[in-house]
Amino acid sequence: MFLKNLESYKIILASKSPRRQNLLKELGVDFEIVTNNNVEEIYPEDIPKHDIPVFLAEKKAQGFINKISNNELIITSDTIVLLNNEVIEKPVDYNDAVKMLNKLSGNKHTVVSGVCITTKQKQVSFSADTNVYFNHLTDDEIKYYINNFKPFDKAGAYGIQEWIGFIGVKKIEGSYFNVMGLPIHRLYEELKKF
Repeated sequence: MFLKNLESYKIILASKSPRRQNLLKELGVDFEIVTNNNVEEIYPEDIPKHDIPVFLAEKKAQGFINKISNNELIITSDTIVLLNNEVIEKPVDYNDAVKMLNKLSGNKHTVVSGVCITTKQKQVSFSADTNVYFNHLTDDEIKYYINNFKPFDKAGAYGIQEWIGFIGVKKIEGSYFNVMGLPIHRLYEELKKF
């Protein structure tokens, strides 16, 4: 592992997301996957929308605080899409995914990912933003994408690394990997300090 300062830690990624798992693997970090299925992804209505992903990442970390040993380091994360200050989360079904992609079509939205790194000794949280500009999507393009890629586990009902990203994303401002769900560049910088 390149990050020699982490060799004394057992690193745990608390995420079912195959994209987050792959990004951390590509960073060259040895880790295990442990998920806490009991965490409800709800947040106070009065919280600033931009703070929601960090709030949820910290909430996910809370489930591990009393269970981890001194040499364990937990990484939790959450991602939302903000469109005109409206939070767009994961679609509940096919029709919801169609509705979401129609909203994103032809517009700019912001992907915000929150990350929380937790050990027995300390906790560090941060977020990263990426602006994504979509081309106008036709109804046929939206239906094709949903039918073939089933984006029901993705905030905003899309994965930038999939077909819709190839044909629909005009440009981005910020980290591409953040749109995939983990601002890996920033995570690396924070892990170097542990």
